[in-house]
Amino acid sequence: MKKKVVMLTLAAVLTTTAVAGCSNGNQAAVSSSASGKAAEAPNSPTKFSISFPTTISTGYHTKVDVNKDKWTLKLEQLTNTDLDVKVLEDSKMSVLFAGGDIPDVVGSVGTPTSKSMSGSVEAGVFMPLDDLLKTYAPNMMKAIPKSAWDAVSYKGKIYGLPEFLTNPSRRATFIRMDLLEKSGLPAPQTVEDFLNVLRAFKKMGVENPYQMRDSFKYSDILFGAYDVLPYKDQFEVVNGQVVPKFFDAENMQKALQGYKTMLDEGLIPKDFASVSSTDYTKNINGARAGSWSGNVSGLPGYRTNVKQIVPDGKVEVITSPKGPEGKGGYLFYAPIVRAFYVNSKVKPDTAISIIKFFDWMLTPEAAKFFTFGTEGETYTVDSSGKITYKFPMTKEGNDEEGWRSGTLWAIHDSTINKMKMELDPSGQDTVAALENVVSKEGLPGIGFYPDLAAFSKFPDLVAQGDTGPKLIIDHMVKMIYGKEPITDWPKVIDEYKQKGGSEVIKEATERYNKKDGVIVMTK
Repeated sequence: MKKKVVMLTLAAVLTTTAVAGCSNGNQAAVSSSASGKAAEAPNSPTKFSISFPTTISTGYHTKVDVNKDKWTLKLEQLTNTDLDVKVLEDSKMSVLFAGGDIPDVVGSVGTPTSKSMSGSVEAGVFMPLDDLLKTYAPNMMKAIPKSAWDAVSYKGKIYGLPEFLTNPSRRATFIRMDLLEKSGLPAPQTVEDFLNVLRAFKKMGVENPYQMRDSFKYSDILFGAYDVLPYKDQFEVVNGQVVPKFFDAENMQKALQGYKTMLDEGLIPKDFASVSSTDYTKNINGARAGSWSGNVSGLPGYRTNVKQIVPDGKVEVITSPKGPEGKGGYLFYAPIVRAFYVNSKVKPDTAISIIKFFDWMLTPEAAKFFTFGTEGETYTVDSSGKITYKFPMTKEGNDEEGWRSGTLWAIHDSTINKMKMELDPSGQDTVAALENVVSKEGLPGIGFYPDLAAFSKFPDLVAQGDTGPKLIIDHMVKMIYGKEPITDWPKVIDEYKQKGGSEVIKEATERYNKKDGVIVMTK
């Protein structure tokens, strides 16, 4: 069975998996609907094309023929499907829509009205799925939270099938517990407690008591404690207006003063504003950091890397320090990671099969396949049912695993893979940290999808998912370095308004009141 190959990664696996889930039952149902006859023997594979979104131009999909990849073929075997798989960079989606050759299923990292979807949903390119979901997707309707369905809806109708998050709080505060135990101090509860722990680490000779990164990415612990995160989805309602949280001048000044104290006392790198992601990672893995912020799923890796340098080193997740209002933690992520849209030209029977294909991905059978692969090849099961998984030991192996369990597994809870994590002690600790620590903290906020139109006119005011606007970041850095007085923050707010912020606030308030593309990031 010769496949058409186009550079579009996620599609191949996704389609295969879905069909696998539909398997005989799904396809038989579709066939019966089409012919009016009961299916007595296996039907021919259901054919449909699918594109998977990617944010990178490199990776596993560029090194293999994704339509002949063993995991794609295995999925086709399991699901009785024949997939035309493509992998497409999300930033180049407009080219797909402009060309007119649109797959039966299109994956995107965006919501129905996001820039990458190029107005396709509004133009009727994709079909509303509400009726199909109610009839043929019991697993999705049960497992997917309302916030995720809301994120893939347009004018009250569901258009996308979301890869979702049941817990939007994913980032955590890490600490070298061996150093904390040596200091004799308890785990910090408040910002002042946290600074005292960092001071103790400094006295021990720790190079970076708290590891910073440029633009405050993964180093925004104090902005979280004071609830002034300057991000895309961190708007709030104040006196009837929807404004960025950094408009809270009092708390922003407290956070900035905290960072300045950390800099003045050598608790963060002197060049904190230019520390790259590479150096950030090297310092943590090289046991040169006492505490840092990162995704909770990174716990096993941090432990392994630190122990290679310090055999007695211990890395743990702790409750993030709280500010005076009892808040702490990091941003809440948007409720969806990816979404998949069904072409409105797809025939009814094929559409039913596609829905069942995705619904299967939420079954235990699918979870085992995507997580562990094929029994006897990548994992074994003993008489008691215990799974032994051959964890990949090379970059190539990790990339292959990422293709199967990441790209191809289109519809599932992406908060964390508990099945995999529970196979080793660090993984079990990661699950425990997520459920007992991280899930209890984090900062809600208001986001807009598509982005506020005003941002297209004022690029210096545009915030990203976890990066503040350039105008704001520049002033933050200057104030921490002492080049501007922190007490001038109200002037920064005025400058923001004068340079287009007033227009941003006006549009945000109007859209919030109309419930136009508004997503509330919350638990």
